Amino acid sequence: WYAVTVYPVLSRAINAAASLFPFSLAELFTPLLLLSLIGYCFWAAIGIFRNREQRRTRAVKFGVNLLCFLSAGIFAFTLCCGINYSRHTFAEVCGLVISPSSKEDLAALCEELISDVNALRNGIKEDGNSVMALSAGISGTAKEAQKAFQSLEQSYPTLKAGYGPPKPVFFSRLMSRCNITGMFFPFTFEANVNIDVPDYSIPATMCHELTHLRGYMREDEANFIAYLASRSSSSPDFRYSGAMLAFVHANNALYSTDPQLAGELYAKLDAGARRDFAANNEYWDQFKGPIADTAEKVNDAYLKANRQEDGVKSYGRMVDLLLADYRQRHSG
Repeated sequence: WYAVTVYPVLSRAINAAASLFPFSLAELFTPLLLLSLIGYCFWAAIGIFRNREQRRTRAVKFGVNLLCFLSAGIFAFTLCCGINYSRHTFAEVCGLVISPSSKEDLAALCEELISDVNALRNGIKEDGNSVMALSAGISGTAKEAQKAFQSLEQSYPTLKAGYGPPKPVFFSRLMSRCNITGMFFPFTFEANVNIDVPDYSIPATMCHELTHLRGYMREDEANFIAYLASRSSSSPDFRYSGAMLAFVHANNALYSTDPQLAGELYAKLDAGARRDFAANNEYWDQFKGPIADTAEKVNDAYLKANRQEDGVKSYGRMVDLLLADYRQRHSG
């Protein structure tokens, strides 16, 4: 009830206010909040040690204030985001039937996605390294992501229209070092996107974060809905990015079952698509290390704390939704 009544009103109202600013408020507020909290703790510690007579009273007051601040933060997070982890799944509300699938079903899905990728890649803009380059730039791509979601509400009523576009993060390189491609910030209701990553992945990532903005917090659902939004877009960049996202998940799932078949299907990809994947792998390889590993562990703990018991493995569940969609489209 909350997810389809209160949340859309609350999120659209705050997102409308945040969208008046072209930059990410989350990127501005987060360091300021952390610095303020550190400053307060430092100031309180000085007061406690300087006033021996009131040391106990000041320490108790500091502890109570800190607990009140943390409690308010947890309540705000639950209200603006956390409660949506317990909503009805997207499959339930849109009528997708999740059921066991054979290796043949998975291979057929991969074949279809390969056909889509190859057909779309021929008209894609390239940079000097023959790797995909966004045709509309970051600003134009963000507006197209917003537009792609506007039409989905007719087919999927819980994917409400009326939200602003995603916002690029200025310190995107720092996000890459933490192995982060995007982030939904619930306190300002903003979809923040890493724009330092290879261009082919940016449109689908924008749609992924806009999905979280609409109250679907599960990562598997956000990836699948990002694919739906990309597929419905009139932009070849988006359709290509969405098809590439879906293919990666489907082919990885097939690889765990039949590595040889998965390799044979991968070889059918257009040479341009393979260059895009190679550039993506090369980009992320440079950030491998303790920082990225720690960030992944934190994300894993966060997901598990919010009832995604498989942690980061929940990203693989997208394949079940892809297969359900595939069967629904080919059932007639």
